[in-house]
Amino acid sequence: MGAQQVRERFAELYGAEPEGVWAAPGRVNLIGEHTDYNDGFVMPFALPHRATAAVSRRTDGVLRLHSADIEGGVVELRLDELAPQSDQNWTAYPAGVVWALREAGHSVTGADIHLSSTVPTGAGLSSSASVEVVIALALGDLYDLGLQRWQLARLCQRAENVYVGAPTGIMDQTASACCEAGHALFLDTRDLSQQQIPFDLAAEGLRLLVVDTQVKHAHSGGEYGKRRAGCEKGAALLGVDALRDIPYGELDAALARLGDEEEVVRLVRHIVTEDQRVERVVELLRSGETRAIGPVLTEGHTSLRDDFRISCPELDLVVDTALANGALGARMTGGGFGGSAIVLAEATDVDTLTKAVEEAFAAAGFTAPRVFEAVPSAGARRLV
Repeated sequence: MGAQQVRERFAELYGAEPEGVWAAPGRVNLIGEHTDYNDGFVMPFALPHRATAAVSRRTDGVLRLHSADIEGGVVELRLDELAPQSDQNWTAYPAGVVWALREAGHSVTGADIHLSSTVPTGAGLSSSASVEVVIALALGDLYDLGLQRWQLARLCQRAENVYVGAPTGIMDQTASACCEAGHALFLDTRDLSQQQIPFDLAAEGLRLLVVDTQVKHAHSGGEYGKRRAGCEKGAALLGVDALRDIPYGELDAALARLGDEEEVVRLVRHIVTEDQRVERVVELLRSGETRAIGPVLTEGHTSLRDDFRISCPELDLVVDTALANGALGARMTGGGFGGSAIVLAEATDVDTLTKAVEEAFAAAGFTAPRVFEAVPSAGARRLV
């Protein structure tokens, strides 16, 4: 739904024109999975798929929410009644942002909001973060809060961690808020320093495909939390603040110190090697060796499958089929247990690869996947 349609629907719902329309994108993570809550490195880029919000201020302590994508009418909430983990519905994401802004001392007195999104839900493409960021940006603008993009991302992460109850890291919100078109974002999640790395695949005759397996996942589920707790245990046993502090060259010695803590060993090995993979991809892209990142992506999938153990048969089938049909590299992306995989390929091989994956899914009796091209796009911005 375009900005004008969102604006018109807002007027139908609330009886007046909105004060503005904003958009925030979903994201694909090129490399760096589950490293963000370990103070490590990540490398996402924004998708053209986005959440769009028409918003106006209120002064009576009321928050009114409506989504074009969810059945039902306008939901009305009182700001003074917002409380962490009190809402199990879609409204928890925008309401959580309002709660986080107010808890941080910002004077937000209410809002009317109409949302529409083209980011696939449950596909590991940060549909929730795009909603959070678009609301934070809109309210930041309307209430003249003077927040930097990294501050918006932090507030949105807090909304998801505390209000929604999902123990996610900072990557998704930062990607949605800060990415630039034609670039991937090299982000140090410890100090939030950012570098925009040119990533113009079309100019090199390449494409990056996203294969949405249609297997839904939820970050607030227990398995994601277990992995995070296991990483924290590993850091504690090794006497470091976060697993990011274990140098790649000292990994074997660190793993030996963990003894028979088999699960922790696997988790630590993934995080330390994944941070190193991010740094390798950055250097390859800077050197103009884009095709050479393919094997690094595939290494990442093997680590996520075997050490972090968050893949699933559908994701593995995408990766195996793509590689068998000429892909330069492939891996699952996102939190795991479903969602999407990415495939780096020559532009001339896209049709063949897409057909091969679709046929493999049909032969396995899986739901047909959704395949689309990922184009590095702009981050959150005001449209109207």
